[in-house]
Amino acid sequence: MPACDLESPCLPTSVSSDLALPSAPSPRLASGLTLALLGAVAFSGKAIIVKLAYRHGADAVTLLMLRMAMALPFFILMAWWAGRTRKGVTPEALQWRDRLGIMWLGFTGYYLASFLDFAGLAYISASFERLILYLNPTLVVLLGALLYRRAISPYQWLGLAISYGGVLLVFGHEAHLSGEGVWLGSALVFGSAVSYALYLSYSGELVRRLGALRLVGWASAVACVFCIAQFLVLRPVAGLSDLAPQVWTLSVINASVCTVVPVVLVMLGIERLGAGLAAQVGMVGPMSTLMMAAVFLDEPLTAWVLGGTVLVMAGVFVCTRSPVAVPAD
Repeated sequence: MPACDLESPCLPTSVSSDLALPSAPSPRLASGLTLALLGAVAFSGKAIIVKLAYRHGADAVTLLMLRMAMALPFFILMAWWAGRTRKGVTPEALQWRDRLGIMWLGFTGYYLASFLDFAGLAYISASFERLILYLNPTLVVLLGALLYRRAISPYQWLGLAISYGGVLLVFGHEAHLSGEGVWLGSALVFGSAVSYALYLSYSGELVRRLGALRLVGWASAVACVFCIAQFLVLRPVAGLSDLAPQVWTLSVINASVCTVVPVVLVMLGIERLGAGLAAQVGMVGPMSTLMMAAVFLDEPLTAWVLGGTVLVMAGVFVCTRSPVAVPAD
């Protein structure tokens, strides 16, 4: 199972042996389901927070910097915690190739993916953004075929067709409501999903060497540095004093409730449920975004949006439940 990203809960890209209910006692199962559910909902709130902050005059560069700067201490702590000596065993020290890999993955998987996502939210609805990001497992399947010549099974092709059909359905509805800007917004958010899929496709070796928690901590910290540097280059620091108080409040919520807290909740959920079942619980993410967008952003909850959401979720489920593909001859 891939490590969690900063925009959405984890999803497996193939069948996992832990998809079945764990043999843990009932209280542990119940707590795991609750933690995974809360984590998925909290992750989904990010788009709502960003859209609300845009109403107060903030821009993507500033919002991303505030979010990542506030979350940076947590990511450093995460990396230290995962790399500390435990029971007399010291994890393998970072080699120069590890550092280069972390920098590259931090740039593509977290900085670039986050920036494109924030920028795209200026043009499309939070509901549609979440659906595009939810395509991530299907993109990993496609990149596996392109980069590693992994055959795509008919079952996976069916899942791909269903999920992208759902996106096209909502895209048509979105274009009717939002106008031409939906093309740019959709492209930016889709670029975000591709960027993170590239991270997943190339991170396997580092995950095995360093562990998911250690890699996520350091790669996220690198992304924070990129986001802060981008702000210093493109925006005057003095401009921070002109931000509306609501932007600061929303950024604190974004960095904590929608970034740090859900990472912890999902990791605790995975510990109790296993990766596969926790990922299936994460499928509530798109639906929770729809509900929150309707309540907090007054986004229309139409049959087109609901139908497209169901198709995307069903397609991703079919695609990720397919047996692992083998390299093509």
